[in-house]
Amino acid sequence: MQPETWSIAELAAEYDVTLRTIRFYEDRGLLTPERRGTQRVYHPRDKVRLGLILRGKRLGFSLDEIAKIVDMYDAEPGEEGQLTYLLDQITTRRAELEQRRRDIDETLQDLAEVEARCHADLAALRTGKP
Repeated sequence: MQPETWSIAELAAEYDVTLRTIRFYEDRGLLTPERRGTQRVYHPRDKVRLGLILRGKRLGFSLDEIAKIVDMYDAEPGEEGQLTYLLDQITTRRAELEQRRRDIDETLQDLAEVEARCHADLAALRTGKP
């Protein structure tokens, strides 16, 4: 029984990405499809890796971080090391996002205060009362 394989177009359609995106990940060494002449043939490992790459991007990881995470599975210290590293990266990413949220909340508060002052000043100008 032949293992399931996919063409670049099938993977692109399934993950809703462009062919160029997949080729870019290949150029970066994140995906290594089999070559049959001029055709790229993707195996289950490639499909899983593409899913992990795209999830990593959604979570805000850089391609270098994603590469390190997905490559750790195949190298020492293996899956345990991969998971430990990923947990550390998640902690770091979460802290960055929480700081960003605090910064956004503070900026929104500042904007609300300036907006209120502008409305008050505008009302005073229109009524002629300081």
